[in-house]
Amino acid sequence: MAWDQGLAQLMRDDLTDLPIVERRMFGGLAFLLHGHMVCGVHKDGAMVRVGKPNMAAALALPGVGPMTFTGRPMGGFVSCDEDACAEDAVRRRLIALALAHVETLPPKV
Repeated sequence: MAWDQGLAQLMRDDLTDLPIVERRMFGGLAFLLHGHMVCGVHKDGAMVRVGKPNMAAALALPGVGPMTFTGRPMGGFVSCDEDACAEDAVRRRLIALALAHVETLPPKV
């Protein structure tokens, strides 16, 4: 597996009360709500879709930085290293920011 199974389980547990769909994406595992990515795990930690309005709050958390693919930042996404994601308070805060953003989006058909 290209990602940490323990971290995937922590995120799965944090999202257990929601109609989440898991999908392999970006070389890792993504968790989607109504067709929109909330968060995911990859070989170096996690990525979380907090939305542009929540970027400052997310980036203020320890171990969190901008999500980059091919050297360019992805707007509205942050990256969380494995140690920070293992911290319940950091991980849950990021997921709360992501859910607040994703719940404003219309469901994908």
